[in-house]
Amino acid sequence: MMPLTLASVGEENIIKKIGGRPDVKKHLENLGFVAGGSVTVITMMGGNVIVNVKESRIAISKEMAQKIMI
Repeated sequence: MMPLTLASVGEENIIKKIGGRPDVKKHLENLGFVAGGSVTVITMMGGNVIVNVKESRIAISKEMAQKIMI
């Protein structure tokens, strides 16, 4: 298991676990990051990570991405 920030660009990964405080977990779940779901890193620019999750493109901060374990 590793944080999403270490994933290769363009590679599809399965989310194993969401970490962080309960409010952070809920926010990520509302965006579509749920255990068992797939996530693909599109690009990493600056302090943001752009990912495809559930047919949507979402930009999240590097700090948030580190709470998503794949």
